[in-house]
Amino acid sequence: MRPNASLTAELSRFAAQLTFELDPFQRQACTALEEGHGVLVCAPTGAGKTVVGEFAVHLALASGGKCFYTTPIKALSNQKFADLTARYGRERVGLLTGDQSINPDAPVVVMTTEVLRNMIYASSDTLRSLSHVVMDEVHYLADRFRGAVWEEVILHLSPEVRLVSLSATVSNAEEFGAWMETVRGNTAVVVDETRPVPLWQHVMVGRRMFDLFDSESSDQRVLVDSDLVRFIKQRENADRMESWGGGPRGRGGPRRFFRPLPRPEVLARLDEEGLLPAITFIFSRAGCDGALAQCLRSGLDLGGSSDPEVVDAIIEKHTGELPRADLEVLGYWEWREALHRGLAAHHAGMLPAFRHTVEELFVKGLVRAVFATETLALGINMPARTVVLERLVKFNGETHAELTPGEYTQLTGRAGRRGIDVEGHAVVLWQPEVDTSAVAGLASTRTYPLRSSFKPGYNMSINLIDRLGAEEARLLLERSFAQFQADRSVVGLVRGIERNEGQLRKLAAQLGGEDGDFLEYFGLRERIKQRERQLNQQTRTDRRTAGVAALTELRRGDVIAIGAGRRAGLAVILEPDATPGDPRPLVLTEDKWAGRVSVADFPVPAQPLGRMRLPRRVDHRTARTRRDLASALRSTGITAPHRPRRDKRAAGADDSELGALRRALRAHPAHTRADREQLARIGERYNRVARETESMRQKVATTTNSLARTFDRIVGLLEERGFVHEGEVTGDGRRLARIYAESDLLVAECLRQGLWRGLGPAELAAVVSVLVYESRSEGGYLGATGPTEPIRRAVAATIAEWSRLRNDESEHRLAPSREPDLGFVGGIYKWARGDALADSLLASGDQGTPLSAGDFVRWCRQVIDLLDQINSNADDTEVAGTAAKAVRAIRRGVVAVDAA
Repeated sequence: MRPNASLTAELSRFAAQLTFELDPFQRQACTALEEGHGVLVCAPTGAGKTVVGEFAVHLALASGGKCFYTTPIKALSNQKFADLTARYGRERVGLLTGDQSINPDAPVVVMTTEVLRNMIYASSDTLRSLSHVVMDEVHYLADRFRGAVWEEVILHLSPEVRLVSLSATVSNAEEFGAWMETVRGNTAVVVDETRPVPLWQHVMVGRRMFDLFDSESSDQRVLVDSDLVRFIKQRENADRMESWGGGPRGRGGPRRFFRPLPRPEVLARLDEEGLLPAITFIFSRAGCDGALAQCLRSGLDLGGSSDPEVVDAIIEKHTGELPRADLEVLGYWEWREALHRGLAAHHAGMLPAFRHTVEELFVKGLVRAVFATETLALGINMPARTVVLERLVKFNGETHAELTPGEYTQLTGRAGRRGIDVEGHAVVLWQPEVDTSAVAGLASTRTYPLRSSFKPGYNMSINLIDRLGAEEARLLLERSFAQFQADRSVVGLVRGIERNEGQLRKLAAQLGGEDGDFLEYFGLRERIKQRERQLNQQTRTDRRTAGVAALTELRRGDVIAIGAGRRAGLAVILEPDATPGDPRPLVLTEDKWAGRVSVADFPVPAQPLGRMRLPRRVDHRTARTRRDLASALRSTGITAPHRPRRDKRAAGADDSELGALRRALRAHPAHTRADREQLARIGERYNRVARETESMRQKVATTTNSLARTFDRIVGLLEERGFVHEGEVTGDGRRLARIYAESDLLVAECLRQGLWRGLGPAELAAVVSVLVYESRSEGGYLGATGPTEPIRRAVAATIAEWSRLRNDESEHRLAPSREPDLGFVGGIYKWARGDALADSLLASGDQGTPLSAGDFVRWCRQVIDLLDQINSNADDTEVAGTAAKAVRAIRRGVVAVDAA
């Protein structure tokens, strides 16, 4: 394009190099940046926010300064590195991701945000002459695991550095911008909510596709398409009539005849409508793989006129270095066939080389349908014409929950390719449980607040003390976005307290004044209620404690009676559990059900009624085993007692304090007044407002300076353990300052105490993995086992130190450190000693389920990262050398290929 006279000088030069006209929000943000302001840009996916980041690169080069371009994930860093290298040449652009270091002294360096944070804490020379920093996807600061890194960088960067923050659309952009203004100085907030490619919303019912919204919908009034509502009602009525007309019924009523359209037919239907390429989001890796397999079995071929030689060339570019012996294990041939048919899956369980192949083929239009988990929506540049959502519920790590409006927008934001499509399409597949009004609400809501996840940890705290001292560190924490948001919430609480205090004065006047008899009398009533609540709570606690103790003492083969719930009756203990506070033994009932029970299943503590012999190995997952054991249980002759009842006596019947309060109440002069009950209603209201006011006061007290108080507790623990002495960081503390891992303090303690001495490279890798690996199943596997005696000893010592650390954290009222997890010990040990990939995968994973190749590679690289840090920071040269050897042993085969 030709230079625009209305643009500032450098922006005019920059715009002249572009092949498109700048949008108004891009011009506004770039102008503010050239005028010396920091910039926060919030705009939808695909709107072109990165143009502002690229202008920051242009400004830095024009002024002879440096620009760091940060991204949250390595894949995005690699992508941006390729883009900037193509524009400015390899000699002017570098890359730092932890895995790779390319031209780190270049004037433009792309890196992950963690790398920049580490450079700041290390006072790296590379920071000299830094004039601009781009923080792409800055809304990641809401991420509860990694979000603190973004705030650390924002708070620590030199004030002279111009910060360009690029975010998805959030509803509190002004609040975030106000905080940025507070901590970074003049910051322009630029918000654009216009999608560059309009998005149409649809619902597919069987083979018919409807618009979601009625043509008369507006911002003020959202209407669901009447044809869609009518068709669904007709379909449901037809199913109901057919079901009640004599068709087979399931439990709980008439059988549902509706079946979702098979995936191959969904894709064929989209192809008929000209809506490919499409991404179908399925919130499960196994679901993505299963969908792909279903399409392959169907014979569906979307490859069309694709050139197979081009497809093969791209496959070879990414996978050519994979060991031939591993291809069968990786499912290479089926994966390759799917790509030739224009089909693919995309999820974190895939080998990185496979994922990157899929991404390139999709962008080039050679793959036309991808089944993906939601991770694809987080920054990967892989837009489609259409996005399909099979379900509107996903597992959030704890439970199955409905999609939030923000998640829905993030996923459907992939629909519509700028410069290719004139419109994008989002398609929800209808099922009987789908409420079209709820879908319309998801698609039309525009409220996505950004909430800080910032909180001090051990590494952060030790670095703050080392750089600033404890007092300055507290002040910096009080400037965080987390505290900024907390303090804003305090304003509303304080107003509420003031309002309630006025109401209390009025109510007290109606009761005869602050010093009147009735306030004293109702104070006694309130104390009696509180004491009764305390005693009831104590009774429940004692009952649970007794129930937990009883469950903990049960042994394999004990026959018990489950006293409550659907599983009431006899059961035999298959696998005891002594987990402190929440034992959940595995049982088999006389009704052939196998599963875990908890203290909630027992109204009174469980007691053995007898015993039965069990086979040495019981596979409770097979129906035959359950049937045989249930039959043996019934034949023992043990009978369940009548369902026990809890003691219904009132709690506190013999409590002296409660008795004294009740006597004082009866003796009070107000107790015999004729108008007592009329005034009682006012007294109850007074007490309710007083309780509410006290609750708000406590919230204010806990919210104000909450991060500084957490920091003080951390410092107390670090002083107790010798990492800080009289406000100064010790030598051990400086080692902790250089360890960037979730279990940073535990790693530092293990190194200091020499717990990992005497291990071989593969053994050290196995032991280190327990501080990195996280099982996908609920609760990791915790137990001192391992393939060699040195591993078992070192793991046991590591777990013992973790247990001591958790006790200290409890005393200092700090959140507990994560548990060690042994699920990767066997797999990484085999791999590091040179075993085949198939054997290493089988030895990894949760409860006998092998890891996927992608997960295996990801965890190997996490172990490598921690081993690299041990090599750099261990005082013991033997441990450091072993760590270096372990890194070389792991970095082979699939782990070494496509290390991005």
